[in-house]
Order: sequence, then structure tokens, then C-alpha cells
Amino acid sequence: MTSTLDPANPFAAASTLPYELPDFTTIREEHYLPALRAGMDAERAEIEEIVTNPEAPTVANTLEALESAGQLLTRAVTVFYNVASSDSTPGLEDIEETIAPELSAHHDAIYMDARLYARVRALQDAVDAGELALEADTAWLLHTLLVDFRRSGIELDAADQDRLRELNGKLTSLEAAFGRKLLAGANAASVLVDDAAELEGLPEDAIAAAAAAAATRGHEGKYLLEMQLPTQQGVIASLSRRETRERVQQASMTRGATGDDNDTRQIVIDLARLRAEHARLLGYDHHAAYIAEDATAKTTGAVNAMLSRLAPAAVANARREAGDLEVALAREEGDDAELRASDWAYLAEQVRKERYSLDDAALRPYLELDRVVTDGVFKAANLLYGISFAERSDLVGYHPDVRVFEVFDGPVGEQDKGLGLFLADFYTRESKRGGAWMNNLVDQNHLLDQPPVVVNNLNIVKPPAGEPTLLVWDEVITLFHEFGHALHGLFSDVRYPSQSGTEVPRDFVEYPSQVNEMWAWEPAILTSYAVHHVTGEPMPAEWVETMLASRLFNEGFGTTEYLAAALLDQAWHQMSPEQVPTSVDEVLPFEAAALDAAGVGFAPVPPRYRTTYFNHVFGGGYSAGYYSYIWSEVLDADTVTWFEENGGLNRANGDAFRKKLLARGGSVDPMVAFADLRGRDPEIAPLLTRRGLDA
Repeated sequence: MTSTLDPANPFAAASTLPYELPDFTTIREEHYLPALRAGMDAERAEIEEIVTNPEAPTVANTLEALESAGQLLTRAVTVFYNVASSDSTPGLEDIEETIAPELSAHHDAIYMDARLYARVRALQDAVDAGELALEADTAWLLHTLLVDFRRSGIELDAADQDRLRELNGKLTSLEAAFGRKLLAGANAASVLVDDAAELEGLPEDAIAAAAAAAATRGHEGKYLLEMQLPTQQGVIASLSRRETRERVQQASMTRGATGDDNDTRQIVIDLARLRAEHARLLGYDHHAAYIAEDATAKTTGAVNAMLSRLAPAAVANARREAGDLEVALAREEGDDAELRASDWAYLAEQVRKERYSLDDAALRPYLELDRVVTDGVFKAANLLYGISFAERSDLVGYHPDVRVFEVFDGPVGEQDKGLGLFLADFYTRESKRGGAWMNNLVDQNHLLDQPPVVVNNLNIVKPPAGEPTLLVWDEVITLFHEFGHALHGLFSDVRYPSQSGTEVPRDFVEYPSQVNEMWAWEPAILTSYAVHHVTGEPMPAEWVETMLASRLFNEGFGTTEYLAAALLDQAWHQMSPEQVPTSVDEVLPFEAAALDAAGVGFAPVPPRYRTTYFNHVFGGGYSAGYYSYIWSEVLDADTVTWFEENGGLNRANGDAFRKKLLARGGSVDPMVAFADLRGRDPEIAPLLTRRGLDA
């Protein structure tokens, strides 16, 4: 049954706002489901026109027609999933539960359409026969499209295709359910404190923010420590009372294994088993093999080799760091005290303060959010790429906290048209999922003449009204990291929508964002944004020197907690369906056994994400792909060396990085783009040095 969309629905036509920014002043919850369903119907009709075209397949009537199809659905789905992640409601959660399997079936209907596949295949046959010459981006589009058809089951028989459709629907629904339970579980796990004395050591502005958070949830006069997505909670570094730290740590580490409505263990088992069956159906040994093939890693052997090479040295470094912390713990708690995960961040700060006369509490007054963004993130982009930013208070985001910036390819006001829009949503809230991420609201492409509209989401605790937002150093790095993703979207200069910006393999997409982190440390940038929010005094020069000198401090912990999560992800996804645990009571024992087997089972350093709240893997798009961060970091560290060898922060380097890599998006083999920039394949040595693993 074909549904028609009310012309009054905001998604019925492209937005008339600048850059096609969705008109959030008119979009209501009741608009999504009709638009999503009408969008699927419209795209199916457009596909039908392609496959019934009596003319022989051409780039225009097949590839370009396919790339142009589905614009209504794209408008609705991009906004829906952005808002569902950033400002969810029970109504949006219900819509997601309803629409997820329908969208999965819609995708299957396209990529299992033998008629469409035949037209695409005919183009490749013509290329192979020398009858058709394609431009490089079109040839790459054709190649990746044929891979997508095969990986979507086009070569399976009818019975197996039916089973694949069933699996895809179930998997999509389970992933959505995991995210809903995780958000509810995180809110439930937030730690409510009755007495401010229990927060001893926490900076005053952080205590005020905790009081405001408690009041928002109806607990006037109390203090709420809101749960962040990773295992390690930022407040632990400051909390001097061990019992409070342990309470926060346990609340974090038991999420999803609480035996209540927010327990995720059954979903984890079901996802692991169904993903394994899905992979087997398509001819792969396991889900991890299916994922790796479509990434730059290509094989799980390559992934395992990388992780197993790094793990022993990382754990050895973490154990050495633990020895220093045990000395500090004995001073505070006595010789019999055993180092716990809840002690690590706090004691590490004490050791850092003792060793380097510096800690996060001292830094925070110099790291005010607006200053970091304007004189740090934006300034680095200006010096590297020549772009500038103007806040557009006349344009409205999807939440009052969202700020909209117009981005110009040169000084503000000197161009007829800007480059695109950047939306910044920095603050945490009860309705936002944890973590930090970048989304596109509009994908840059020349085929439809659309400039980019990109969004960065973070989860910084919002201070009381009128108070400054003071950051810890990790949040500064996250700002630069996520803006690296934003630049990938903003600088996209491609013909086809499906090749826009960050439409690259998972184990490549983190690379540009990781490179952008280097500018947070660049002295010319750091001294610009690291200014005391009250006095205006710059951060003392000796502090800056100390920060640069102490970059390897606690790196054993950081690398080990990351590798533990990456190895855990692989353990869940390198199994056959028969090997997957069958009972919820087996989930945590499986996790412990997997960590021990990989050599990263070290209790004071738990995985960055435990199984039951590993949203990247069980609720997001990184299943069997969490290794991507360290894989991308090989490219990142090598590229940082390239910048340093060529003079660092200057326009020539920025323009080269933009032209050879960022602008090309997914229009070329990503490793070809890297080699074009670097002049060779990547080398691992810079990463080993950066993480202290080359000793």
C-alpha cells in the first residue's frame, strides 16, 4: 500500500532555510512516522522506474538515478535519528521500535532486487569489456555498489534471502532496544548524593552542576552525579572519599546487568547469535570476518595481529603505573588497601600533581568552553584551512542548547555563499544518549547541489545558569576530535551523496578526527584558548610545558582499557552461532574469560566499555569494529609526523590534507587517498612511540 504525505508535513519538500537546514520550528513528533513511510514508498517507486526503464543501463539512468532516489526518506530519516539520539522522548522511542524493522525490510527490498542488480552488473560488464569508460569516482561508486549487493544477499537463493530478511529485521530491532535500555539504565544509575560532604574534592562549579542536575530531576537540595557512557566516570578523578568513588564506579560497571527492565544481557546474547548466523548465511566464518572484509583491515587475522601486538606492552605499562598508585594508596588508606578500579583516576591525579605539579582541578579554570571552541577549535581550522565562522542566532536547532554556525571558505562576509552549517550540541541531558558523535543533516554532493549541514554532539555537564562551562582536558580533546569529523563532512567535495564526507570504512573514519586532536596540543593554539575565565591571564607557560612533557603519563591505563574493549568486541563476534552463550548468567563470565584469554584481564583497569553497556557494538554501528580507533590511529600518528616534517600548523599543509584526503570523502579507495598524501603506505612506528609501546 502506497502512502501519500500531507504537503503540510515539514519533510514533504526540501527545506527553504539556508543550506536546507531542517525547519525545527515546525517539525513535531507526529510528522516523523508518516514521512518515513511515505519516503520508503516514494523511493520504492523511484527504484521501480529505474528497473523498468526499457533503455539499456547507463550511468545517468541507473547510477545517477539511484543516487538521486529517496530524497524524502533521507530528509526524514537523518533528522529522526539525530533527534532520537540527542533529545529522545518515549514517543520517539516508540517510533524507532516501529520503524527500525520497516527500514531494514526497505533496504533489503532494494539490495535483493535482481532487476536492479542486473542493470548495475551490466555497467560493470561493459567496463570490463572495454565498452564503457568511467571517471574515477563513478568507477569507485560502481565497485562499492556491487560489493553492497553481494554483502546484502543478492547471490543467495530465495529461501536464504527470506531468512536474511528476517535476521536483518530482528537485528535492527534489537540494536534499537539496546540503545533504549542503555539510556534508561544510565539515567537510573546516576548517583544521588544527600550530603555535599560526600563530594569532597569535587570543584565548586561541578558541585553546583550536580545540584542543578538533581533539582532538574526533582531532588532539590541533593546532588546528582550523572552517568557518562564509558566505565570510567570523570568525577572519580576528583572525589577524595573512597566510598563515594566506589559507589560511582559500581553504579557504572553494573549498568545493563541489574536484573531489571534495563538489563541488556539477553539482547547481547541474541545479537551475537543472530549476527553469527547472518554472517554464516553470507558465507563468512563469523560476524567479525563479515565486518573486516568491508573495511581497510580486510581480515580478522590482520585485526587480531594488531591488537595482540599492542596488548602485552600496554598491560605491562599499566601494571608499572599501578605500582606507583599503590604507593599513593598506602599513604592514604594504609598498607593493606588493595588498588581498585575506583581508585585509579583519583590516585593518578594525585601522582600527576606530585610528579608534575599539575592536575585537572588546576587546569579547569583555564579551559572555558566558549574560549576553547572559538580560540581553539575554530582558530586551528582557520589557520590550517582559512575557514571562518559566524554564529547564526536566526537559525534554530532541534533543542534550545544547539548553536548554529555558518562556515565560510575564507573571511566572513567576503563570499557570496558559505561552505555549510555547523551545529554544536555540547551539553548532556536526560534525553541524550551517552558519548560524543558527529552526524550529517545534509550530505554534501554536487549531483543534487547540496552543501553540508553537520552536527557535533558531546555530553558536557551543563553548569547553573550564568556560570561558565569549565572543562577537563579529556573534554577539550573530545571537542577537537569531533570537530575533525565535522571537517570531514564540511570539506566534502564529491559528486555522489553516498560518497559524501564520512562515508568511508569504519576503520578509516576515525583517522581525520584523530589527526585534528593534535591541534589541541599545538602551543600556538593552546596558549590562545587556555586563558583563565575570570582574570584573563594565560595558562602559565610552565604548565603548558609540563602538559606537553607529561603526555605519556597514565598511557598504560588508557591503552589497556581501550584494547580490552576492542578485544572484548572481537571475542563476541568471532564465534559461530553455536558458540554464543545461551544464558544471561553466562554473559559476564564470558567477558571475564575473554579478557583473560587476551591477556588484558587486569581488575584495576576494566574495559572502557563492558559488554552490557557497550553501545558502540550492541547499539551503534561499530559491531566487530571497535578496533577501528587504534587501526585509524596508525594513520593518524603517521600523518602527525607528516605535518611535523612539513612545518606543522600552516595553510600549505592544511590545504594538502583537505584536498588529498578530507575533500575526497568516499569517492576513492581510502588507502589510495592516504598514500597520495603520505607518499607511501602507513607505518606503525609513530603510534608505538606515541603510546609508549616501543620500549
